Amino acid sequence: MSTMQQPDTLVVITSVAGVEVQKFMVAEGVTPEQGGLRVSVMPGGCSGFKYGLVIEDKSAEDDIVLDHDGFRVFVDPFSAQYLSGTVIDYVTSMQGSGFTFKNPSSTGGCGCGSSFSA
Repeated sequence: MSTMQQPDTLVVITSVAGVEVQKFMVAEGVTPEQGGLRVSVMPGGCSGFKYGLVIEDKSAEDDIVLDHDGFRVFVDPFSAQYLSGTVIDYVTSMQGSGFTFKNPSSTGGCGCGSSFSA
């Protein structure tokens, strides 16, 4: 099995990040049948764009809906153009814990880890 990303893969969520997403969904009382994780890109941040993650009750009409292992992922069309091949992970270190983004489309970033330029 190859570890290379398929070029048409929109978002990959590691198993560790997936466990954390499911914990957040339970904490917010959102069921996997209706709700899911919204992954978005918004103008702003220190490098021009910033990532957003939020648990939502349902998808929007124009969302791309991806089935993940145990939950759904919602991506709006604007964000999709910047997310192709992005890997979302969850890391724990002595400095704290949180989601990280590895985006092959990013041309730069900053120390915060949630801002990028494209």
